[in-house]
Amino acid sequence: MAHDVRIVTEAELRRVIGLDRGLVDVIEKAFAALAGEGVVMPPILSMALEEANGEVDVKTAYLPGFDGFAIKVSPGFFDNPKLGLASLNGLMILFSARTGLVEALFLDNGYLTDIRTAAAGAVAARHLAPKEVETAAVLGTGVQARLQMQAAHLERPFGRVLVWGRDADKAGTCASDLQEALGVEAEVVGDPAEAVARSQLVVTTTPAREPLVTAEMLHPGLHVTAMGSDQAGKNEVAAEALVAADLYVADRVAQCETAGELASARAKGLMTGLLPELGEVVTGAAAGRTSGDQVTICDLTGTGAQDTAIASHVAALLQGGATGTVIRA
Repeated sequence: MAHDVRIVTEAELRRVIGLDRGLVDVIEKAFAALAGEGVVMPPILSMALEEANGEVDVKTAYLPGFDGFAIKVSPGFFDNPKLGLASLNGLMILFSARTGLVEALFLDNGYLTDIRTAAAGAVAARHLAPKEVETAAVLGTGVQARLQMQAAHLERPFGRVLVWGRDADKAGTCASDLQEALGVEAEVVGDPAEAVARSQLVVTTTPAREPLVTAEMLHPGLHVTAMGSDQAGKNEVAAEALVAADLYVADRVAQCETAGELASARAKGLMTGLLPELGEVVTGAAAGRTSGDQVTICDLTGTGAQDTAIASHVAALLQGGATGTVIRA
């Protein structure tokens, strides 16, 4: 029997949903669901294509209580700009959790992934950053650098942002963009150590394979969200820094120990005990920040639960409207 499938483009999605505290609440609920029973979230299917300087990730999750589940395909081909094409693209497919039928196809070119990833950073800041943040810093100068600072500002409205990047020109452009978008003072700094030393909240958004943040850089009252390490071999925060922190929190331990910052620590025989997950902090099953002078680190690799949450949320926003193209499948 035929059924309706809604196809929605990136441009249409941008008119429907953006990065705001409402989206942060949606992603927070996804983390809470991850901490409960009945979740089905297989390991990330990740394929590195060295000859093409590309990678492809596939993520999904079934969350009890959600009407649907998403399968997200994220290709990143990093030589594309030489061809006049975007590095990142991709799509999400929303299926009915009751029948398995396709309900929607979101041709978002990575937009939904971008904003749900930033919203996860905001959830980390909500539960782990100091209550008062005067200065935030971002390591990296790309799309996520901008979005992560915008998301952090929703939860901890800082007045100054520091930007570090390997390319000084790109760092300057990123700082200018953030100053205009957030209405804050923005400054380019010369190295990661300075960025960390002067900040209470730091987000790392790079594809680094050698640590940018070391144990020696940590100081009382610091929170670090590391979100660049999403494949094996990437590493932004030194293993010794994870050990030195008062609290380390993973978005999903099973993912972080193979693709996140935790992987390098486990490879050195460190951080071998039971570790809390962000969903457990959200639900209160594990403690978050308990004092202003703690050092906290959150390791975000990106979960299929976030994709199911944002896809389901978008579907609800579109219900009864005329956005997109409906076909009979």
